[in-house]
Amino acid sequence: MAFKRRTALAALAMLPIAASAEPVDPPTADVIVPDDIVKRNVAAIRAHHDLLNKGKLAEAVAYFAEDTRNHGVPVGRKGLLRVLTDIYGTFPDWRMEIVSLDAVGDDVVVRCIVSGTHRGVGKIPVNGGLLVGVSPTGKSFKVQHIHWYTLQNALIVEHRANRDDIGMMQGLGLLPAVKRYDLPSHG
Repeated sequence: MAFKRRTALAALAMLPIAASAEPVDPPTADVIVPDDIVKRNVAAIRAHHDLLNKGKLAEAVAYFAEDTRNHGVPVGRKGLLRVLTDIYGTFPDWRMEIVSLDAVGDDVVVRCIVSGTHRGVGKIPVNGGLLVGVSPTGKSFKVQHIHWYTLQNALIVEHRANRDDIGMMQGLGLLPAVKRYDLPSHG
């Protein structure tokens, strides 16, 4: 991976150089991961999120590689479309507003505020599997997610996420609410 390579090269650059050796400049990030690759990856993730927020699921899934993995499991585009279709069937107004985004090499990490209104019945075990067969509450939620994408050739080949499923269930009135921190408002 580019990140591990950069870390290793940076550590090597810090080693003392023998007095008789010619001075060597440490490698730059551009040598290891060109800026244009990072910019292209960031643009792909932003476009993917824009399409999700418009409910254009088939177009959003096109940003994934055919053999993509979700949480380490090979699911492909068809599997992701199935997951997104279930999410948007359960929450037709599902939104993922980017709060911050960081990118290094092939990896793009997004912190976002996710919101939606429970208007459908989940059919597959997504969102922690907590909504399968649950009748719609009509209530809304707003929680934080962190999504980690790994890209190759501007396509997502791996996706992992850390979600606040308990906060979502509390917002929907399906678990007892507790005093919570305030999330920033976006959008």
